[in-house]
Amino acid sequence: MGMEIMGGLSALGGGLVGYVVPFLFVLTIVVFFHELGHFLMARWCGIKVLVFSIGFGPEIAGFYDRYGTRWKISAIPLGGYVKFFGDENAASVPDQNAAAGMTEAEKKDSFQFQPVGSRALVVAAGPVANFLLAIAIFAGIFMTVGKQTTSARVDTVQAGSAAQAAGFKPGDLVLTINGEKIESFSDMQRIVSISAGAPLSIEVERDNAQVTLKAVPQLKELKDNFGNVHRLGVLGISRSMAPGDIKTEKAPPLRAIVMGAQETWFVVDRTLSYITGVFAGREAADQLGGPIRIAQVSGQVASAGFAPLIHLTAVLSVSIGLLNLFPIPLLDGGHLLFYAIETIRGRPLSERAQELGFRIGLAIVLMLMIFATFNDILHLATS
Repeated sequence: MGMEIMGGLSALGGGLVGYVVPFLFVLTIVVFFHELGHFLMARWCGIKVLVFSIGFGPEIAGFYDRYGTRWKISAIPLGGYVKFFGDENAASVPDQNAAAGMTEAEKKDSFQFQPVGSRALVVAAGPVANFLLAIAIFAGIFMTVGKQTTSARVDTVQAGSAAQAAGFKPGDLVLTINGEKIESFSDMQRIVSISAGAPLSIEVERDNAQVTLKAVPQLKELKDNFGNVHRLGVLGISRSMAPGDIKTEKAPPLRAIVMGAQETWFVVDRTLSYITGVFAGREAADQLGGPIRIAQVSGQVASAGFAPLIHLTAVLSVSIGLLNLFPIPLLDGGHLLFYAIETIRGRPLSERAQELGFRIGLAIVLMLMIFATFNDILHLATS
């Protein structure tokens, strides 16, 4: 269910171990929990699960549990799937020939003969599991490593920048942006980075008085610590690194969970803002990355330590969960779209209509994979 087809890996400059191993570590965790969501909800709904596979292709190792499910690791570790009783293939396409000959007892175990509500719950459980995994990882980081924050105090203002044009001065402490409370420099960066060209009303504290400034972030290309280029909105200010403006705090469990949910929502919001920006012409589509870019970033992040790598796992888990909710046939969101239509019509779409939908969905997914891989290769060639 919800096949995560990630494509093939090309030879990467950082070497096999440096890139591929961290990539597979991250991907395996994300895919496992996605499929585990489908699996657990199916079991709860009384659906028989035939196979739980990490990877595709020939089986390397596996075992049967007491319910008859084959748990296995397959040779191509670039995704995974759960196959239910009555499925024709790993994409959970119903086996119509088998369905025609099923007994009533067998229909109770089959996914396709479940009520539409149960089928929807099973499908939605995969993306939900990805979001819960991300929340758990973020919360764990906040509890154990802590969250370092820098106050939103201005240290320097670049000449000719949006901040200078708005009237920022060194020592200003940003309090709110468009009415949203700002508690750290990162909070400010998150809003500014997605607001290139958009007017912002920024309230600052200056000499014990509150001043309102109007600023329009400029779109800039910035390089991160690994040399990757990002297009972001910037004001042109630097943060204060004075001891009183930097703090690291470990959050208690309940607070960490809330912070984890907030961090998860930020990734969702930023992703949707980017996609909307691409269609509106505000963002460049060449920022869309595929498996090669993920492998490269995984290797780069792994070199910085385990905590950054597990943080990347959480970000990727959110991305996979969100991607699978898009209403594209073949993805989980496409199945949910079919179920919504079935609920409205009172009967499912015809077999021909569903087959056509799956073919269109496969074409869309393949085109996205090819486009993302092309971006990855171009990025490697120019980096």
